[in-house]
Amino acid sequence: MMVSFNNITRLFVGWLFLVLSGCNSENQNQKPNLIFILVDDLGKEWIPSYGATEIETPNIDKLAANGIKFNKAYSMPQCTPSRIALMTGQYPYTSGWVNHYDVPRWGHGANFDAQKNPGFAKVLREAGYKTCVAGKWQVNDFRIEPDAMTKAGFDEYCMWTGYESNNPPSEKRYWDPYIHTKKGSKTYTGQFGPDVFSDFIIDFLRENKANPMCVYYPMVLTHTPFVHTPLEPNAKTFYEKHLAMVRYTDFIIGKIVDALEELQISDNTYLIFTTDNGTTNKIIGKRDSVYVRGGKAFLTENGVNAPLIAVTPKKLKKESNALVDFTDFYPTLLDLANIENNSGFITDGVSFANVLTDRTYEGSRNWALAMGGLPAVITEDSLVQNRFEFRDRVIRTPKYKAYVDTVKQVVRLFDMEKDPYETTNLIDQEELESVVGQFNEILKDIPSVDNNPTYKRLESNGSDVSIEMLQNGAKRTRKRGNMLPLSNHEAFKKMKENRK
Repeated sequence: MMVSFNNITRLFVGWLFLVLSGCNSENQNQKPNLIFILVDDLGKEWIPSYGATEIETPNIDKLAANGIKFNKAYSMPQCTPSRIALMTGQYPYTSGWVNHYDVPRWGHGANFDAQKNPGFAKVLREAGYKTCVAGKWQVNDFRIEPDAMTKAGFDEYCMWTGYESNNPPSEKRYWDPYIHTKKGSKTYTGQFGPDVFSDFIIDFLRENKANPMCVYYPMVLTHTPFVHTPLEPNAKTFYEKHLAMVRYTDFIIGKIVDALEELQISDNTYLIFTTDNGTTNKIIGKRDSVYVRGGKAFLTENGVNAPLIAVTPKKLKKESNALVDFTDFYPTLLDLANIENNSGFITDGVSFANVLTDRTYEGSRNWALAMGGLPAVITEDSLVQNRFEFRDRVIRTPKYKAYVDTVKQVVRLFDMEKDPYETTNLIDQEELESVVGQFNEILKDIPSVDNNPTYKRLESNGSDVSIEMLQNGAKRTRKRGNMLPLSNHEAFKKMKENRK
């Protein structure tokens, strides 16, 4: 049978259409990229989109303008409990990492055991994601576990090691940083750490853009020590350096967003921006005409009410009052990737993926929780142990916030709608007894004894700090309160004028 030239042409065009349609369908169905940025020690009083007035952060503000800005997102009050909560989806009372423990500095074979506590990166990698981490880790000693990041689920990594005991160069995370990669650990002489980390991430994005990617970027900025930056080499005082470091954080956010646009993958990427806890207490900022002292390690809003901004593939724009806490990131990332958690690992978090995809949905949480921080202790058999059976904590509902002490009693109550800076304790108001009762009902479902960290103790590298030093450190902070009050103009002025 003869086939005309026109028929052949039509057949070819039809075949080409099917091929191109298939390609488009494949692109549309590809799992989204997940970029998770965690800034170190930065409260809302330093982000103008949250009312800050003493600085400009145009790139972060652009995220808020083009994405979803959360008002009620809660971190833990300090580094270790925040980071392990977001990695594992477990509250500190479940994972056991209630207190802060600086593994490479303090030793004793302590470690974050990724086999016993699998994080979201492992699940995503097993589902076909290319995974990357760059920045601060600090819960494993790379001298003992050079492959710790691989075990935690990351294909590629570029990490500040955390200060390694008896290794002075490892203290540096900014200028001349000491960084660990697959090639080992070394000093990057003459370089600025935040540039090394962000360039590593951008290279990863470029090399893996054909695959679904998960990038976890726990920044070293803006944690002390205060330093000048490449953009502001003349910053001298600690306040000037702090401002420079916040502005450099914003500069790096812009670099990453530009890379996503250049690689043409922003329309298939969720970018999540948050911070691990409030600003260091040395710094006072101004937000909505209120002077706010940095609340790191405290349970007041300046310590745990974290900025959280998400830019979605569809660029959904809204301001959300959904309750979120750090245990929610694990299930949310898996939901966004349409991956079931079949690991058998139990998490506490509640996914807020629907908040990121639905314009009107405001989440399903009835309460959020923050707890933890201050140094852990070591038992005589060299295991990390929490300092209290039941650590004090705060619980937030849509309207109220309750402080719970170490004997599981509600001792403070604040109406966050009327009193967002927690100035008036309502615990003795008879008309609010039912509200206190609601918090007591929540507490019934929370264990009365916090777990201790679960891990296989590793061999020591011979540079452990003394148990006595750790015990003394715990004693020095034991009487510290869990609330940090607001500041004032006089203290703000004095800080700015401090020439040290």
